[in-house]
Amino acid sequence: MISTAEAKAIISKNTNALEPVSLLLFEAAGKMLSEDIFAQMDIPAFPQSSMDGYAFSFDAWKQGKPLIIEGESAAGNNQQLTLPTGKAARIFTGAPVPDGADTVIMQEKVKIKDNQLLIEDAELQKENSVRSAGSEIKKGALALPAGTLLSPAAIGFLASIGIATAKVIPDPTIIIIVTGNELQQPGEPLQYGQVYESNSIMLGTALKQVHMTGSKILHAEDKLPLLTSVLKTALEQADLVLLTGGISAGDYDFVLPAAGACDVRTLFHKIKQRPGKPLFFGKKGNKLVFGLPGNPSSVLTCFYEYVLPALSHLTGRSLGLKTIKAALSKPYKKSAALTVFLKAFYDGERVTVLDAQESYRLSSFAKSNCLLVMEENAGECAEGAITEIHLLPE
Repeated sequence: MISTAEAKAIISKNTNALEPVSLLLFEAAGKMLSEDIFAQMDIPAFPQSSMDGYAFSFDAWKQGKPLIIEGESAAGNNQQLTLPTGKAARIFTGAPVPDGADTVIMQEKVKIKDNQLLIEDAELQKENSVRSAGSEIKKGALALPAGTLLSPAAIGFLASIGIATAKVIPDPTIIIIVTGNELQQPGEPLQYGQVYESNSIMLGTALKQVHMTGSKILHAEDKLPLLTSVLKTALEQADLVLLTGGISAGDYDFVLPAAGACDVRTLFHKIKQRPGKPLFFGKKGNKLVFGLPGNPSSVLTCFYEYVLPALSHLTGRSLGLKTIKAALSKPYKKSAALTVFLKAFYDGERVTVLDAQESYRLSSFAKSNCLLVMEENAGECAEGAITEIHLLPE
């Protein structure tokens, strides 16, 4: 068995970002930009009014003297307007400022009589309310560098400068394989010896929580030829395969031999931890395979602690759990020389270890908002001891 730190180092070393693809901006949202993007033109491409009002030449205007109103410039106007000296043009927000004008006075600060404009703003300055050409970005300037997460604002910025597509690191194709002859789907009556299958729904939801949508779920009976066939198909389609159950040492645990039959190279199997000691990680080419234990708490713990970091490497995005320190609300003791991930609740000041820590029990996980980490060499933590906790996604 290896330590948790060794396992995470192996995952990091063997996981590379997926090949970039070009996507429409809407599809690229939330993904990591993989190329520098430069402005193809000045934005705005012309001097633009920032409000409704009147455009005129500041230098040609004399305070207290009226201007004759001549012409109009509205947003979307594709006819360039030239303004004679001593004249003013009606203008609206977003409209081109006419040639011969350099200043806009807002309509609330003027009086109009007999088509003459009297400006009532003693503090008015030249170029007031005018967005100069290229004030957002100049042609050839770097708009966004590679490595930028395309947030809604970043997507809006790219759209506003005329960019329609972006080269990004895509989401991986993920297939979940559920093993176990004892499993029954929720909503169906249980036969003696059966349990309801929750792992696939739980993993699918956890993936959606980190914006990984479209995962596919396959089921395989506990028979080596059938599991091998299902895994072979998954490896042909997916970048990441998650198997649940069948990874221990029982007579019906076939994940390890099925992985071998599909030429998946074992990178580690079994970690000095609880829950999830029999966790498997392997690779075929650039395809990653995780064999997660079957118990639900083990599945979810291993997903958060190991699969999420792998997804971070695949996508270039920071998806791992946030780590903070917190004081323990009451003492806790462990006996095994293993790293233990405890379902816990953090109230903003102190962290409390919850009851029902067994790996088959999800009721405590449903109430937890963090995992408290007790390292391999730790034995007992007193009340008030500062501990490491990993905050779960909300």
